[in-house]
Amino acid sequence: MHGLTSGRDPTTVRRMGQRPTVVLAMVPAFAQEVLDAELLDRLGEVCEVPDPDPLTTFEEPRAHELLPACDILLTGWGCPTVDAATLARAPRLRAIVHAAGTVKTHLGEACWQRGIAVSSAAAANAIPVAEYTLAAILLANKRIFAIQRRYREVRGFRWWPMEFPGLGNYRKTVGLVGASQVGRRVIELLRPFDFRVLVHDPYLSPQEAGALGVTSVDLDDLLQRSDVVSLHAPALPETHHMLDRRRLALMRDGATLINTARGWLVDGDALADELRRGRLEAVLDTTEPEILPPESELYDLPNVFLTPHVAGAMGAETRRLGELAIEEIARFVRGEPMRFEIRSADLARLA
Repeated sequence: MHGLTSGRDPTTVRRMGQRPTVVLAMVPAFAQEVLDAELLDRLGEVCEVPDPDPLTTFEEPRAHELLPACDILLTGWGCPTVDAATLARAPRLRAIVHAAGTVKTHLGEACWQRGIAVSSAAAANAIPVAEYTLAAILLANKRIFAIQRRYREVRGFRWWPMEFPGLGNYRKTVGLVGASQVGRRVIELLRPFDFRVLVHDPYLSPQEAGALGVTSVDLDDLLQRSDVVSLHAPALPETHHMLDRRRLALMRDGATLINTARGWLVDGDALADELRRGRLEAVLDTTEPEILPPESELYDLPNVFLTPHVAGAMGAETRRLGELAIEEIARFVRGEPMRFEIRSADLARLA
């Protein structure tokens, strides 16, 4: 972990006793959500904030004034790319704290090569994603999505366990693909329930699986055994369409696929074929492309519960991102290790 005590000269951040300067870079609408007046005041207690309005490009006139004095860059959704040219204009920059999830879209290797500490609020964003996933798992095993459709049709009494044999959550098998921050949070949320939890993750050791209270299995085995499969793997070259036509065919008839990760992970055409046949159910918060064209059948298939990438922090939940980011900045200023620092070696495994 890095901080002011880990080889960085404190005078580069606290010059002549002055407080470090923070510059914001993100979409203004997001800044208003993630950093309310109280959080800005809290940030102002530990740092100088010369301009609370975020930069949206590093080429605007304000950037030429703010970057040379910037010690800490507080970024968020819509932050422009921090490349070598930008770094050259920010000689005092020692930390970049991202008040959102992935840093791959706006930070390059040059940041780590210069020794800049990088932190992300991905752990805070994982909380609502895991909550969404838990809700989807419980509803899927209860067959609520299908029962709701059927109830709308019959508008009367039915003995629902006969129409939907095996409905319910007791001792069902849940398969999680990826022991990521979200995946591990889902594991925590599943503990009070009587589930068998399988996990596939090539980086998960048997010892870690045992400590988490889950069973580590290969992907094919997980797909064959699970009543619900939930995806929490990063979008990497090796995970592209990891659920292809062959693997989707391994899933049990009537099983539910939940995707709150990335559409990248699933062969969309193969999944559409399975859904069109009615063999599987799906809860899809992410698709490929991210915004489906208006003619996509996924909008209308009765066995698809489709949402527009809202599982992550939205509305009131975004404040949690701001709180985490400011806590990280306060630690850095005090010379303490940041809790959620991202090292260059971690990038290959992260979303």
